[in-house]
This record gives sequence, structure tokens and C-alpha cells, in this order.
Amino acid sequence: MVNAVHDSTPSSEPAAPLISLRGICKHYGGAATGQPEVTILRGIDLDIYAGEFVAVVGSSGSGKSTLMNILGCLDRPSSGTYYFQGQDVAGLDADALAWLRREAFGFVFQGYHLIASETAQENVEMPAVYAGLSKEERAQRATSLLARLGLQERLNNRPHQLSGGQQQRVSIARALMNGGSIILADEPTGALDSHSGAEVMALLGELADAGHTILLITHDREVAAQARRVIEVRDGSVVSDSQAAHAPQALPAPEGAPIPALPHFPAATDSSSASWWADLMEAARSAWRGMHTNRARTSLTLLGIVIGVASVIVMLAIGEGARRQVMERMGTMGTAILYMGSKPPATGGPAGNLTEEDLEAVRELPDIRRVLPVIGDPITVRYGSADKQIYAFAASEEMPAVHHWPVALGRFYTDAEDQDLAPLVVLGHKARLHFFPDEPHPLGRQLIIGNSAFEVIGVMSERGADSGAQDYDDMVFIPYRSGRARVYQSQTQPDYVVIEAMSSEQVHAAENAMRQLLLARHGGREDFGIGNAAARIQAEAATRKSMTMMLGLIAAVSLVVGGIGVMNVMLMTVKERTREIGIRMAVGARQRDILRQFLTEASLLTLVGGAVGLLVGLAVGVVLIVAGVPVVFSVRAMVGAFACAVITGLIFGYMPAKTAARLDPVRALAGE
Repeated sequence: MVNAVHDSTPSSEPAAPLISLRGICKHYGGAATGQPEVTILRGIDLDIYAGEFVAVVGSSGSGKSTLMNILGCLDRPSSGTYYFQGQDVAGLDADALAWLRREAFGFVFQGYHLIASETAQENVEMPAVYAGLSKEERAQRATSLLARLGLQERLNNRPHQLSGGQQQRVSIARALMNGGSIILADEPTGALDSHSGAEVMALLGELADAGHTILLITHDREVAAQARRVIEVRDGSVVSDSQAAHAPQALPAPEGAPIPALPHFPAATDSSSASWWADLMEAARSAWRGMHTNRARTSLTLLGIVIGVASVIVMLAIGEGARRQVMERMGTMGTAILYMGSKPPATGGPAGNLTEEDLEAVRELPDIRRVLPVIGDPITVRYGSADKQIYAFAASEEMPAVHHWPVALGRFYTDAEDQDLAPLVVLGHKARLHFFPDEPHPLGRQLIIGNSAFEVIGVMSERGADSGAQDYDDMVFIPYRSGRARVYQSQTQPDYVVIEAMSSEQVHAAENAMRQLLLARHGGREDFGIGNAAARIQAEAATRKSMTMMLGLIAAVSLVVGGIGVMNVMLMTVKERTREIGIRMAVGARQRDILRQFLTEASLLTLVGGAVGLLVGLAVGVVLIVAGVPVVFSVRAMVGAFACAVITGLIFGYMPAKTAARLDPVRALAGE
């Protein structure tokens, strides 16, 4: 941006006014608001020239402060025209007005209007933050200004650590931070003792001598008399002007004095700012300072977010642990298992015959994991003098894998041993207790099954009976081929075949594929039957659905509660920091700057709360694991809970942030 500079050469031509007001009126209320209309300014006509030191004097309620707010683009007139450097200010949007306040004006208020949580240097740097100066440039300029005003030892002091005169000097330094070609001072001595007031007026006089345009608002005629032009306002109208008779010539600055530059309006809405990252870091610094200032409230809000995130992580971990435990138990019951056997077709005729070739063809289907032919009948089993009718289960070496049933003692037989017709037997839990009640390790003992001797090589773990089925623990298990050769010589085909699908979700597809395959192999005759554990599959699906719904509701409630906490604290923050928002707007903050400020604070709250919640959730989960509770952490669940907390916080924090960004600067400055 190119800045115009005053020509220091005297000219006989009248200078064009820097500010020109024509017919400016301001009123509040009216029919549109349902409130009585109150008129503050009544048709103000006024020209102010660059380099003037003007005092606007009037009693309380005369309209002088309202006039200053309009001159400083903090407020808009109800009617009339305001020209700045010949351009109608009415055509500027909110961001352009913020640009004008930032680049052209510097405000000095009666109440100082410093941000309590910021140091003197940080308060002075604020206009430059919104102008896009780098951190190093801001610090150097702020330090230099404060040193010139005698505050070099007070850079890191906060407002409550400064006297009234010192605070006002900080306010003046802030007004000069971006050049301050036009200084608007509203009752700058009103809250000061006489000595401090004299110092402030002396500073304003020096700035006027240096070429700054000074607009001083005061009710004190002695203070106004120190200006070089005095305008009196009464009941919203200009009643006298000490220079009304003629327009001043272009005013040269004193010999050797720096001449402040006046900004040119940008061709479009101003977009100059620091980098996105620098803006974000500055907003984060300010947000962190605000959170630290209100530690108790921040802690309570964080507690809500922490509890929400931690509860989601812990509940998901417990739920996943319980689900896996349930699925493991259901897996032993055969939720992916089908049963196939021969039967007479519905049209009549003999039952079919399931051959080895049929079983090999079924094994080749893509939805099939294992095929387990079974022969079994109750048969007399003897050991010494003890005998019992026991179901001898003849199946291949895949029986433990198909039924998800581990061996507790010893081992299970192998395929090679089955091929060799080895006489080996594995006992069920109850069968072992019946035949070997006093022997902890019955391996190597001989059982007589039917008329053949079988060597005990293992004992299965305790399983229990399926609903409506025989008790698996009361069985003995022998190799399929060995059983056919040594015990069930009359069997020409399996009693039934157990088929394990790839997963419970593929059971129906596997069933349809087997039916089509066997129909083709059996000439279209459905002389076989296929059944599946439908009830078990439905129970599994219902369990998964119920658990997912429960955890989803818990997560939703927890995150919504955390989000409401963020919204509540942000609404309170906006209310408590209304004046700070007004100060930021007065020094040039745009609406998006204010929006970013409070959204960053909401983000910081949720990020800190989410991170702490993540750690707390992990800690609670570890304690539960030590206590023996089945817990399975999911990285996806943890990332999801953290992300949802942040997103929820941003959603709930947006409304307060937008409310802050839309505040009227004048009303915000008057807020508590």
C-alpha cells in the first residue's frame, strides 16, 4: 500500500478538508424498534483539515462523544454524509471501516480501555497485529514508543500495575502504533489528576506540533483552550467554531519534525494481514491468556470435555472387549457352521449318498473354510472294570478348529495319523473324570472302544452342551478313517458333515452355493439336507447391533454434554469480554479477526480437554485391565472420540464467536 505524505511546502491554495461532515444526524429508537426516538446529533456540518488540533467542547449529553464515534468510524450516522479524503464513508463495509480505524485513526479514551490480561507492550502492539506486522517489528516499534513516553521500565506491567497517567500514556502509544495520523482523544484527562492531565495534554500538543491531526473531546473549557481550534456542541448542534470563518491553509510541520502519512483507500476491501499461521498463533496466545485468567471456569469446562472423551474411550474399549468375548464364546457354538446330511428327496425315492468327491467339491467353494465329515454313535467304552455307553465322535483333525475348542491336556491327532488309521483317542472333560478320576495325567492309557484298543493322547477343555444337543464333554474323539476301519465298519458315508463358512456373514451365501453344487452333482435331485445355526447368527447380529447402538448413544450424549459446556463458557466469555471486543474493533480488528479469536479459544479448550480425556481414558482402561475386566482399545475409536470432541466444540463454539464478531463497536466499548 502506498501512503500519501503531506507536502511541507507552504501553499497559498486552500487545503482540501481531511474530514467533511454534511447534515450528520444521529438518533436512537423510533417506530422500527418500538422505543421512543431520541435525537443526539442534529444536522452537523463540519470540516477538519490535516494537521489541525481541534477541541470539541460541550456539556455531558451534548452529543460530542457520539460525534467522535462517528468521526472515528465506530458508529454510523442515521442520516447525512461523512467524507474522508473526499470519499463517502457510507459506502464502506465493516471490513473497510476496520481498515480505516486501523490505518488512519488512533483512539485515546477517558477510561484508557486497555485489555487487563495483556502487558503494556502487548496492548500497544495490538493495532499492528491486525495490520499484519511481524512479531519482531511490532515488538521493536512498541518498545520504542513506550520508551519515548517514559515507560521503558513498564513494558511487562499489566494495566492494574500502572497509575492512571501511565495507563493513558500506554493508550497514546497504542494510538500511534500504526502511525496515528489522526488522534481521537475522548476526555483523555477526565480520569486523571491535574499533574497527569497536564502531562497528557503536553503529549497531545507535541503530537500536534509533529503534524498529527488531533481531535480532542472534552467538557473542560480550560483543556479545550489548549487546542488551536475550538468547536462547541450543544444539544446535538455546533453552536460555535473558532475557525469557521475561513478554511486554513495547508499547515507545514515544524522544522525537522516527522510528518505522519495519511493512508490512501485500498482499491478493494483490505486483505493485508499477517500470514495465516501468524494470525492463528496470535489468536492462540490471546486465547490461552484468557483461559489462564479464568482458570476456575476453564477447569470446569475442561472437566466436562475430559469426562466426555474419557467415557467414550473407556466405554468403547469395554464394549469391544465384551463384544470379542461374546463373539469368542459364540464362535465355539458355531455361528459360522452349517450341517449337511443325506435324506430322501421331497418327490420320493432313496436318500442320497454323500461321497468323498462331493466333499472335495464343497471344499473348493470360495465361501467355505473347512469341511468336517462325522460318524458317531453311542458305543460301549471300557477301561479296566469301568465301562459306559459313550458317543464316539469320529472326525478329522480339523474338529478343534471348526468348533473353536482347544485341547486342555496332551494333543489332538494329526491328518497323517488319520491317514495311517492310528488307534488314538482324545477324551472329553467328563469322559476323562469317569474313566480316570484319580489320574491327573491319563495320557498313554488304553481305552477299549467297541472291540478295539485306542491310546489316550489328549483331553479336551470343558465346553458344555449346546442347547438341545448331546454333551460334548461326555464324548470321546477318534480319527475319522480309523473310526470307520476299527469301530464303524458298516458306515459307507458320514452320518453328517459339519461345514464352516468363512464368516457368519457368509453362511447364507455358502449354503446357496453348496445347494447349487450338489444339485448339479446329484442330477437335480435334492437328496440331501443343509441346515445352519440361524438362531445363533441372529443372536450374534442382535448383540452387535445393540452394543453398537448403546455405545453410539453414550458417545453422542457425552460429546453433546461437552459441547454444551464449551458453548456455555464461550457465551459467558463473550459477555465478560464485551469491552475487550470493542477495544479490538476500535484498533482495527475485522469481524473475521474477532471470529477467529473466539473460535481459536473454543478449539483450544476442546483440544486440551480432548488430549487430557484421551490420557484419562487410557489410564482408566489400564486400571480395568489390571482388575481383570476385558478391555480392548481401538486407535480408531480414540482418534474418533478426540476428533468428535473437537468438532463438537467448534460447532457449539461457533455461535458465541459469531455473536462476538457481530457486536456493535460503540456498544461493545460501553459494555462491562
